Amino acid sequence: MTALRALTDRAGAAAAELALMLPLMLVLLFAGFEGGHFIWTQHKLTEAVRDGARYAGRLEVTQVCRDGALIIAPERIAEIKLLTRTGQLDDAARHPLIPGWSDDEVYVSITCGGFVDTGIYTELGEVGPVAIVAARGVPYPSLFGRLGLFEPGFHMNARASAPVIGL
Repeated sequence: MTALRALTDRAGAAAAELALMLPLMLVLLFAGFEGGHFIWTQHKLTEAVRDGARYAGRLEVTQVCRDGALIIAPERIAEIKLLTRTGQLDDAARHPLIPGWSDDEVYVSITCGGFVDTGIYTELGEVGPVAIVAARGVPYPSLFGRLGLFEPGFHMNARASAPVIGL
């Protein structure tokens, strides 16, 4: 084989190009998977917190505040946390919506007198309470963290509030 013929021979060029491009394509593919999973998980967290705030907003005003003082029972707070974390009220042992999410990372705060004093609150003689449900420091369950390649250590947060109107 002459030198000129060896330089113009294209046999194996596609395999060499694939060998050069495959690592970059795999990184982009897996980064896309991980990015999509992160967005989906953050969405689930946000929706769960909104559901918890919505549930807290459906409580009767008289069960939450009286004469400007917070009187909500601890069992109700536990119900709000359970609904937020698992999406239901029946089974405390049910898996959380996000793997690794615990009740310690769900915060429920109700402020008496934080809303308007018109409408339905006129009859009660109260200023409407506001329920705030937040998730702080929820660890992100990485798709590829189990493989041992990397552990991102991301923590997600979400917050929602709703007026307690008792409907």
